[in-house]
Amino acid sequence: MADLVKELISGVVDSVLKEILKKTTGRVTTKRGRRKTRPTATTTASSKTTSAKRKPARKQVSKRRTAAGRSRQRRS
Repeated sequence: MADLVKELISGVVDSVLKEILKKTTGRVTTKRGRRKTRPTATTTASSKTTSAKRKPARKQVSKRRTAAGRSRQRRS
């Protein structure tokens, strides 16, 4: 009887471990991926109502550190 219970428990433990260690089949989308895919649905609906073109993205400009910022960086 004890052997039967032991075998039953070991079978359950094995199946649970296999389930936990199994590789996931579906990929979870990253935040970046969701951001990239989301606007397409909204822009197609809005483009039908308005024919205005989108402005191009502004060029990023690197910020110079101020003297206070440099000294603060040096202290830490």
